[in-house]
Amino acid sequence: MIRYIVVSIGSGILFGVMDGLINANPIAQRLYRVFEPIAKKSINVPAGVVIDLVYGFAMAGIFLLLHASLPGESGVLKGLSFGLLAWFFRVAMGVATQWMTFNVPVPALLYTLGCGLVEMLVLGLLYGLTLNPSI
Repeated sequence: MIRYIVVSIGSGILFGVMDGLINANPIAQRLYRVFEPIAKKSINVPAGVVIDLVYGFAMAGIFLLLHASLPGESGVLKGLSFGLLAWFFRVAMGVATQWMTFNVPVPALLYTLGCGLVEMLVLGLLYGLTLNPSI
């Protein structure tokens, strides 16, 4: 239980740091300029930290629930397969929806897909290397 709590907090912090790096860099700002008319002018940092921590606990818990049914024998393979699942449901489906419903430039969509894939694989690897329900 202690390991779950520590990994969840760590992954929540990692989630926030990666989101910041992915979304606040000059490339992302240029690509995401299309969202300026509807984007908030300031970020509620405390709410963002809480949300990322909740995501960390939720994703670590879901990883543990799915652990036995994830493909692969090693934690690395289980983590990578979990990361791919999370990427598909969190990122790819969202990008597909944006592509179908909004006039978002393709480079922005591809950037989101690529960065989201890296982010989810990193988190999946973290879970795969640190969480194992049989320990």
